[in-house]
Amino acid sequence: MAPLGDNNNNNVVVSNLKLERMLSMKGGKGEASYVNNSQAQGQHARSMLHLLKDTLDGVQLNSPEIPFVIADLGCSCGSNTIFIIDVIVEHMSKRYEATGQEPPEFSAFFSDLPSNDFNTLFQLLPPLANNGCGSMEECLASNSHRSYFAAGVPGSFYRRLFPARSIDVFYSAFSLHWLSQVPEIVLDKRSPAYNKGKIYIHGANESTANAYRKQFQTDLAYFLGCRSKEMKRGGSMFLACLGRTSVDPTDQGGAGLLFGTHFQDAWDDLVQEGLITSEKRDKFNIPVYAPSIQDFKEVVEANGSFKINNLQVFRGGSPLVVSHPDDAAEIGRALANSCKSVSGVLVDAHIGEQLSDELFTRVEERATCHAKELLQNLQFFHIVASLSLV
Repeated sequence: MAPLGDNNNNNVVVSNLKLERMLSMKGGKGEASYVNNSQAQGQHARSMLHLLKDTLDGVQLNSPEIPFVIADLGCSCGSNTIFIIDVIVEHMSKRYEATGQEPPEFSAFFSDLPSNDFNTLFQLLPPLANNGCGSMEECLASNSHRSYFAAGVPGSFYRRLFPARSIDVFYSAFSLHWLSQVPEIVLDKRSPAYNKGKIYIHGANESTANAYRKQFQTDLAYFLGCRSKEMKRGGSMFLACLGRTSVDPTDQGGAGLLFGTHFQDAWDDLVQEGLITSEKRDKFNIPVYAPSIQDFKEVVEANGSFKINNLQVFRGGSPLVVSHPDDAAEIGRALANSCKSVSGVLVDAHIGEQLSDELFTRVEERATCHAKELLQNLQFFHIVASLSLV
């Protein structure tokens, strides 16, 4: 498999870098921002904490003189990543204390693509307890302060991000389903995998879905190859991404309902109203693939660097968090904002902000008309994996 920087694959590199520089969750603190539309991700992450703690229990304890290093890959810009780092630091501190040792100093790296809104994230970050002075116990006991050193690391997790053997715990949630690129053959009119008339692979033909599956597995192989070099011996990795229960890759489950129904119909509305051409629509594809557990397992086993401690399909629940379940307008708005918070940056870049606003207005209108059905049927499943070096 050629590395991402290989000169013999220039088209892939250009396409890959273009998406890498552009893709991010919606920044800022507006109504459709990720900060204000990531409550569901937070709830799903909290429901997995027992699995995360099982993973942490398998991490080797080194000398307290050696800093303990954590990396959140795909951290985005909301408070969920800060909560998770707090959980990891607290759990590992208790493990050290249980052996009669003082906890080490902790360091946390928040990593995402360069286009991520790191400014908003760092504004949410509490100050370091005691300005970095005092004991770790004092830091841990300090409310509204963090007990770890923090740094941002911009870059794609499909490439190397850290020095060799430098990270104790890797955490990545709700990110690995984002592909490094839309497969080129999906956008090629001459290819049987051309995704004509669609902006996602839910309900697409088998060739299109297989192209996405191949891209996901290629990307995951790069991801694991990089982490196998960066992780310390005795370290562990906790991964969670959108998944599916069906063996059929054209059935993308909850991701399919989010991107392949009302979102798809809204694009079709713009075409039918003459606001964009069908060609313009067909050049836009959401670079997301919800794998099956077998899709994921095949790559880990082929990589050979990691032992699978746990691999399961986990029911996360609905991505819609609403205060009034009987309010159809609130549900419609929640779905539109959920879509916009994760795909709005890509849509803006493709058709411009004005048409993007038109698109998401139509998503909201359509979702409002199907509110009850959405609340009942829109459920996310996740592939959850706990891995350690062989």
